[in-house]
Amino acid sequence: MDKPNFLIIMSDEHDPQISTPYGHNFVDTSNMQRLADSGATFNNAYCNSPICVPSRASFMTGKHLHRIGVWDNSVPLSSDEPTWAHRLNREGYETALCGKMHFVGPDQMHGFSRRIMDDIHGMGGIGTNLPNWTDGGFAKTRGDEGGLRRRLAEDPGPGDHEHQQYDDEVVMRSIQYLAEPARKEKPWALVSSIFTPHFPFKARPEYYHKYAKDHADLPEIPEGHLESLHEENRRLRHHFEVIGIPDEQIRKARAAYYGLVDFCDDKIGDILDALEAYGLADNTVVIYTADHGEMLGDHGMWYKCTFYERSSRVPLIIRWPGITKPGQKYDQVTSLLDVVQTILDATGADTEFTDGESLLPLLSGETGESEGMAICEYYAHGISTPGRMVRRGNYKLNHYHGQSPELFDLDNDPNELTDLSSDPKCATVLSELTEIALDGWDGDSIHHEIIQSQQQRLLIANANVSSGNNWGPPWRNGNYG
Repeated sequence: MDKPNFLIIMSDEHDPQISTPYGHNFVDTSNMQRLADSGATFNNAYCNSPICVPSRASFMTGKHLHRIGVWDNSVPLSSDEPTWAHRLNREGYETALCGKMHFVGPDQMHGFSRRIMDDIHGMGGIGTNLPNWTDGGFAKTRGDEGGLRRRLAEDPGPGDHEHQQYDDEVVMRSIQYLAEPARKEKPWALVSSIFTPHFPFKARPEYYHKYAKDHADLPEIPEGHLESLHEENRRLRHHFEVIGIPDEQIRKARAAYYGLVDFCDDKIGDILDALEAYGLADNTVVIYTADHGEMLGDHGMWYKCTFYERSSRVPLIIRWPGITKPGQKYDQVTSLLDVVQTILDATGADTEFTDGESLLPLLSGETGESEGMAICEYYAHGISTPGRMVRRGNYKLNHYHGQSPELFDLDNDPNELTDLSSDPKCATVLSELTEIALDGWDGDSIHHEIIQSQQQRLLIANANVSSGNNWGPPWRNGNYG
């Protein structure tokens, strides 16, 4: 086969800074490091929305989020939006999905020619976690009163949660797929989508206790910092009910997250071992990434949904035999849209109507590093207005429609503690990045679209509750054929 295969391993909610390729000093991620040692690591890679469904929809279509209208976790991706799976199918690939891609609604394929395992969320549902910006912006989660606070106030600690059981199954079925003789007969692209280290913060005892004694630490938050947070971040803290959580629970949650990252790393190792055992490694591009990160208490915030680095940055490691230089590290800013362009470029697939820039010239040494650029958008629960982040070079702009912006110099302020948006010395870069943020992006019309979408889905959700209708079976009851 002349065309390379693709193995895309995507985890959920992995802050890249919690891994050895990105400099972490105690969490065991030997398999991520093994991949980085034989491939290329991108130090400044971003998702295009810091929340599951929108991020993955943007990744699948290769388009900026506002172009596809998947505003939050209960919006279905339109079935008339072509994905990179559709495009690779036309080039003779077998495209397969094993695990979570968080497609909402009855279309659980979106171009994949095979679905090896159902989504852990089933078909999702338009009535779950549905924002309502006309009523304070906060999501209403059916049947789970107090559940947001319970994630930290009660849940953290040792335990064999369903998410880890799901990942066991994802990895087993991915390995079975790699073992099929057909893998050597035509090119293929497999997404093996692991759900950990996504909350709840429960890790199997052997992983939790590995970190609970000596590494159950607390985030470093400077005195007075929480009071200076941007209005939208203060709203998110309130929405997620993370104010006043005892230190003991925070320590447990962080130790459990470290254990979940360790568990995820072991799952990655199992897949890499199988790829090598079945003689497929030499002609397979391996990509490891995630849909978004995890705040883990930094800035007093948890989960995702913010433009802070720990939420919007993602791991990106690419091993491409014959192309990538082993152990190479890149500082160029990039995003998941660029990953899609790279896949399409490598396969000769159609790129019409997509966004992003291919990384293939950089990876193959045809071009050198540039400062690069990434755009991240957020329109979901816990906020009140459309937001857009622009990262170019060392500067990051957080643009909140109708509100004051934030500007950070990440080279000199990696913890994002000093907002430079009012600094006269930064007026030029603020103007330039604002122009980029507003290019083809009308905050007023987007805000109107979102409100209309929310109200329509609220009507449907309420009707479904009244009629007893609901979406989809859980993954254990699905047909994995």
